[in-house]
Amino acid sequence: MKAVTIAQYGSPDVLQYQDVETPQATGDRLLVRVKASSVNPIDWKIRAGYLKLLTGRQFPLYLGLDVSGVVEAVGETVTRFQPGDEIYACLEVKPKQAGTYAEYTTVPEFLAAHKPTNLSHLETATVPLAAMTALQALRNQGKVQSGQQVLINGASGGVGSFAVQIAKTLGAQVTGVCSTRNLETVRSLGADQVIDYTQTDFTQNASPYHCIFDTVAKRSFWDCRRVLTPQGHYITTLPMPDTLILGAIGKLLPWQKAHTIILQPKASDLETLKTWIEAGKIRPLIDRTFPLTEI
Repeated sequence: MKAVTIAQYGSPDVLQYQDVETPQATGDRLLVRVKASSVNPIDWKIRAGYLKLLTGRQFPLYLGLDVSGVVEAVGETVTRFQPGDEIYACLEVKPKQAGTYAEYTTVPEFLAAHKPTNLSHLETATVPLAAMTALQALRNQGKVQSGQQVLINGASGGVGSFAVQIAKTLGAQVTGVCSTRNLETVRSLGADQVIDYTQTDFTQNASPYHCIFDTVAKRSFWDCRRVLTPQGHYITTLPMPDTLILGAIGKLLPWQKAHTIILQPKASDLETLKTWIEAGKIRPLIDRTFPLTEI
C-alpha cells in the first residue's frame, strides 16, 4: 500500500510517499481502508520531532491521526464491528503507531465509532481530533453549563469552530473571537456575539465569562483572568509551565482555574459527537482538500 512516512524528524522535506507493507487486523484491531484523513497542527509537530518523547525514535514513523473509512477485517477479539462498517477515529500519539496518511491503517476497537450517517468521509475525517478536543475542554475542564457565558478565542479554526457549536449545544451564550474575514463564518456557527480581534481586545471587556477557551494559545491566563468570573475556567491548547502549575493548584482551591487540554481519544466521545452531528447541532468546516501524494 501507499503511505506517508518519515525516516527521521525534520522539515517537510523528510516526508516520504512510498510503498509499505499493509498492516494486519489482529487482537482488538480493525483493518480500515482509509477514505479520508485530516491535517492537524499536532501532525507537523510530530514530524518536526517536538513530541519525540511520545513517538520515540524508531523509524519509519507513520503520520496521521484522524481517519474516516471502511472496516476491511477485524481481529479475533473485536465484537463491536464487522467488515463493511463505516467508522471514524482518532489514533493515540505513541511509538510504532499505524498512521492514517495511508491507504490502510489499523485502529484499536476502543478508539473507533460508527461514522455519522449524514456526513461524507471527507467531512467526517475533520471531526475526531478537533471536535473531541473541544468537547473535552468545554465539558470536562470548563464545566460549561446552560446559560453560562463562554468565550472561544480562535473561533474560526479547526478546534475553535467545533468549540463554538459544542458550547451552544451545551446551552451556553457564546462569544467568538476571530479575524475580520471570518466574522460571518463564526456567526453562521451559532455564536451569539463575535469579536474582531484586529479591532477589539476581548480581555478589556466589562462582562466576565464563566469559561475562556483559547484554542490558538495566544492569550495567557494572566491576560484573561480579569474577564473571568471568580470561579471561572481558562483553557489553553499549549502546555506551559505556569498553566500546568496553576492547574494543579486550582484543583485544591476555590478560585479561577487554569487548564491545559490534552486530548484523550475515546469512542464514547465520538458517539456523543455522532449524535449531535446527526441531529444537526454540529457541522464541520473544510478549508481545502488534497490527495495523499501532496501531503
